[in-house]
Amino acid sequence: MKIDNVCIIGGSGFVGKHIANLLTTQEIGIRIPTRRRERAKELLVLPTADVVEANVHEDAELDRLLVGMDAVINLVGVLHGDFSAVHVELPRKIVAACNRNGITRLLHMSALNAGADRPSAYLRSKGEGEKIVMTTGLTTTIFRPSVIFGPGDSSLSLFARLARLPVLLLASPDAKFQPVFVEDVARAFAASLSAPHTFGQRYDLCGPECYSLRQLVEYAGQVTGHNPAIIGLNNSLSYLEASVMEFLPGKLMTRDNYHSMKVDSVCGCGGPNKLAEVWGIRPTALEEVAPLYLANRMPRERYDRYRHRAGR
Repeated sequence: MKIDNVCIIGGSGFVGKHIANLLTTQEIGIRIPTRRRERAKELLVLPTADVVEANVHEDAELDRLLVGMDAVINLVGVLHGDFSAVHVELPRKIVAACNRNGITRLLHMSALNAGADRPSAYLRSKGEGEKIVMTTGLTTTIFRPSVIFGPGDSSLSLFARLARLPVLLLASPDAKFQPVFVEDVARAFAASLSAPHTFGQRYDLCGPECYSLRQLVEYAGQVTGHNPAIIGLNNSLSYLEASVMEFLPGKLMTRDNYHSMKVDSVCGCGGPNKLAEVWGIRPTALEEVAPLYLANRMPRERYDRYRHRAGR
C-alpha cells in the first residue's frame, strides 16, 4: 500500500506535531485540521503540510478534509469532558467519512487498558472507540500507549510544577505507569502507515521501565531542584481530593482520573517491548530525555540531536 497523503486528525496536538514533523521529512503530504489556524503556527512552516480550519465533528467538514487523502490518522482524545463525543462518536464519523471517500487505511490512537469492563468512563469510551474502528472493514492499526512524555507533555511537566510545592498531598501514589517517549510513538505510527504486518493489529506502547506515581513526582522534583514533602493519600482520601479538584479551574484531577489509575498503565516492566519487536525501535528511557526539558534546558540543537538519534 503506497501512502502519499495523510490527514492527521488531532495533528495540532502534542503527539500530532511529532508525527507531522516525521512524515514531512519523508515527503508525505499531510493535512492537519485545527479549530484556529493561528494556534498551529509551527506546523505552517512544514513543507508538505496543509493546515486547515475545520470542525472535525461535522460530516461535511470531514468529507472536505479527506479529499485526495490515502490514509487517516486519528489522535483526538480528552482526559475529561464528553468522552462519548470524542472517543466514540468521532471515530464513528471518521470511519463513515473514510468509507464515503474511498479511504481504506486508518491509524487510531487509543489508550493502554481501554476496554468495556474498565473502572473509568475514559477507558470504557476508548474501548468502545477501538471496537468501532476494528469492526468496520477498514485496514486499521490501533495504538494503546501508556502515559507519553516529551517536550510539551502534560504529565511530567505537570509533576515538575507540582513538585515546587513545599508539601504535596498525592492521590493514588502507588498507581503504576510505564512512560513512553513521544518520538518513539511517532516513529511507530509513521512506520506502520504502509506496513502490511501492522494491518488489523492492536499494539500496547510502553517505555523500558515502570514507575509509581510517587516515583515520577519525586523524579520530576529532583530534576528541577525541588524536594517537596510528599504525603501519599489512601483510597478514600484520594477519591475525596479528586472530587474537590474536579471542580477547580484546570481540573488537575477528576474522579474519573482516580478510577483510571485503579488499573496500572504498564505493558510488562523490563520485559519484551513491542517498539523493539515490531518496529526495531529501542525504547527511550525517561532519564535520557526528561532532564533536558524539565529543567528548561532544551535548546534546538539538543532536540535535533535526539531526533537524529531516533533516525530522523
